[in-house]
Amino acid sequence: MKIHIASHPLITHKLTLLRDENTSSPTFRSLTEEIVSLLAYEAMRDIKTQAVSVKTPVTMAKPSPVVVPILRAGLGMLEGMSRLIPTAEIGFLGMVRDEKTLKASTYANRLPDDLTNRQCFILDPMLATGGTLVSAIEFLAQKGATDITMICILASPEGIAVLEKAFAGSNLSLKLVIGAQDEKLNDKGYIVPGLGDAGDRLYGTV
Repeated sequence: MKIHIASHPLITHKLTLLRDENTSSPTFRSLTEEIVSLLAYEAMRDIKTQAVSVKTPVTMAKPSPVVVPILRAGLGMLEGMSRLIPTAEIGFLGMVRDEKTLKASTYANRLPDDLTNRQCFILDPMLATGGTLVSAIEFLAQKGATDITMICILASPEGIAVLEKAFAGSNLSLKLVIGAQDEKLNDKGYIVPGLGDAGDRLYGTV
């Protein structure tokens, strides 16, 4: 699995504002969109293109990429991603983490039936325990996806290790793009220092 930490001063500045507990939900949403656009720029360095006979020399290859926000917090990242690739198809995956076992289960699926030869981009603000992303990757792989990029604002070292272990012998082409790697997880499975519950802060339900 390839890991790219987008250590850019603009991202660091915006992350600092996201971490601030006094940042309002509207500002949090706006900052999230801006950060995701910067991360998506890095994530799409390997986007497939094909030559076409038009005024511009290249276009994205067919079939088009699939962007998959993990409900609900991933929705806050969708606009920033769609701004860069407006022609991408949007799928949705609803996953919830059991707070006792820390394992994720799927409760909603709005994805194409066949993801063969599709580049997939999973959006999830926080890579904490890694359980949700592992389940999401496995879910997409069952539908034929082999080229999957995960875009997260923050990640824990424990979560990254879980991903690497889960797919160590896999033939999947996986790439993780993050804004920063934080210190650790606490005993409740939350990233420290982190930025709190991304979903709650995005939608004002703190």
